[in-house]
Amino acid sequence: MNMTLAFVLALLPIIWLIVALTYLKMPGFKACAIALVIAYTLAVVVWKMPLLESLTAVAEGSAMALWPIIIVIIAAIFTYNVCVATGKMEVIKKMLASVTNDKRILVLIIAWGFGGFMEGMAGFGTAVAIPASMLWGLGFNPIFAAIVCLIANATPTAFGSIGIPTTTLAKITGLDVIGLSTNTVILLSVLIILTPFVLVYLTGNSKKALKGIGLITLISGASFLIPEFLVAKFLGAELPVVIGSVCSMACTIGATKLFGKKELDPELKMETKNNDKVTGKEALIAWSPFIFIFILLLATSKLIAPLNELLATVKTTVNIYSGENAAPYTFSWLTTPGLWIILAALIGGKIQGAGIGQMLTIFKKTVLQMMKTVITIISIMATAKLMGYSGMIASISLMFVTVTGPFYPLFAPLLGSIGTFVTGSGTSASVLFGGLQAETSVALNLNQLWISASNTAGAITAKMISPQSIAVAVAAVSLQGKESVLLKGTIKYYVLFLTIVGIITFVGAQILG
Repeated sequence: MNMTLAFVLALLPIIWLIVALTYLKMPGFKACAIALVIAYTLAVVVWKMPLLESLTAVAEGSAMALWPIIIVIIAAIFTYNVCVATGKMEVIKKMLASVTNDKRILVLIIAWGFGGFMEGMAGFGTAVAIPASMLWGLGFNPIFAAIVCLIANATPTAFGSIGIPTTTLAKITGLDVIGLSTNTVILLSVLIILTPFVLVYLTGNSKKALKGIGLITLISGASFLIPEFLVAKFLGAELPVVIGSVCSMACTIGATKLFGKKELDPELKMETKNNDKVTGKEALIAWSPFIFIFILLLATSKLIAPLNELLATVKTTVNIYSGENAAPYTFSWLTTPGLWIILAALIGGKIQGAGIGQMLTIFKKTVLQMMKTVITIISIMATAKLMGYSGMIASISLMFVTVTGPFYPLFAPLLGSIGTFVTGSGTSASVLFGGLQAETSVALNLNQLWISASNTAGAITAKMISPQSIAVAVAAVSLQGKESVLLKGTIKYYVLFLTIVGIITFVGAQILG
């Protein structure tokens, strides 16, 4: 088959998703289901994929969607719903308002700082689901809450889930993980500083929103970037975002106390029902689910290697995909964040006064609330597996390498972003294109670490427009059917972020050789 024709046909599921979600304003679960049909037809008819292989590819994608992705998202929404049902979300709202009633600062603390922390610890949608639901609970417009959390979640994705995207890239390419981590942070440095300014701009929906808060916004970004760089350079991929986000939250709150304005524009001021102070006991009770999430995720992460390795032994390995060189799929039952988030929600809910029966009812309602999201994510993951196994992804990458030539570094991040758009995962983008980036850099006499890291830097930009991420955001703030609104709200920032990363990659490639 002609290379150009193969390239165009391979892009059809992606083109369909963009058209369906933006221009046709089709609900995500319908658009993604149709994308799956398109991909399946192409895989079988054009790429001549055997029937059994095509069906088992869909089955493997569905399995991956259910465990660990969907269970994590359900767990995150369940945690929020428990806090709402017990009334403790109002206490959290009151506490956050006691730090500041400035909406811009609250967005920086919750979407940027706390969202980054959740991405670094758990990933798999928690960094969008929990902060977005919290902002919504605080009284922010749900569409706004979803959009700012999607944008804020971009740069932390490079080191999400204790560094999995970057450590996976290191394994695939055989490159030094510290070198990859350091280059990734350098590539993302401009975006890490820029993102808080974008969030503040969006909060006020104008440049005027930046007035009087420029220094605090700069501190919020710089206090994330500097620790992230130092940790990446000296420790590796596991902790850059976890430590960076904690430093950013602390510095943002401290800067607010020192430089925050007392008198605010009414549109930027969050109204509170009362000004009663929250006692320490009330605070611990209200935050208990999130405290237990932190404790349990930390205790079961790779940072506590002996326990993590013990829990990892509880697994089931199944041969799902039947194609050539198929790798068995492993269900890791006790190392998925979803399980521990649900446990944290149950413990925290009990402390907040909810009975087991009440929480089971909340869990059931949460699952029903998430059904359209479940269909969306299963469809997009099955589509991703079909495109990968059939050779459609290879056709896309071959065209890029052939056509771009000496300008390849400018477009290298775009490949990573395509991987994330299709799969919703920075890790999957590393799997799909990481090896290709490393091999191409050698063929073109480019710096391997730099070009390979650009795959991750590009991958994170598409996190905000990926149908999977948008499905999570939609579920978090009950906006089913509004996927097109979120995509339109984020796509221009995706283009901006990707362009910046592409330029930095190209310039860096000329310098590094």
